[in-house]
Amino acid sequence: MAAPEPERLAEHRTRILGGLRGFGADYTEFTRRFADSLGLHPTDAAALAEILYAEDKGAPLTPSRVSERVSLTSGATTALLNRLERAGHIVRTREHTDRRVVTLRSSKDIEQPARRFFAPLARHLDAMLAQYPPELLEQIEAFLDHLGTTMDAALAEEERGAAR
Repeated sequence: MAAPEPERLAEHRTRILGGLRGFGADYTEFTRRFADSLGLHPTDAAALAEILYAEDKGAPLTPSRVSERVSLTSGATTALLNRLERAGHIVRTREHTDRRVVTLRSSKDIEQPARRFFAPLARHLDAMLAQYPPELLEQIEAFLDHLGTTMDAALAEEERGAAR
């Protein structure tokens, strides 16, 4: 398959990135509303959403991974996790053979409110995705995986440049 001409490639990049920015803004708004529904700061709710999502995938997060996901320092993340734990939204466990590794889990009290809040979004997304053939969805998944790898590489390159 031939690559698009540079001009067309730039047009595709602009439209695709515009769509992803729009999705990001909408996701941020959902997280803000989730925060409001729980009486949390939006950053706390974003961290809680990351913990819930990772748990649903079967790959619970550590505090350092939450720190990366919500772009906070380790100290700020510790304060955030302390607030979530005091509010009864998360628990810290030691499930790893290395007992120094802390695993973050949602509390039983937060699971139902979170599922209730995000259920309408999940229904809308399922209805939208059902319109596309599985092969196209697999291509989109591959594209998003590659996009993530590309963004990670660009961030690492920028970080190396900033360190000079």
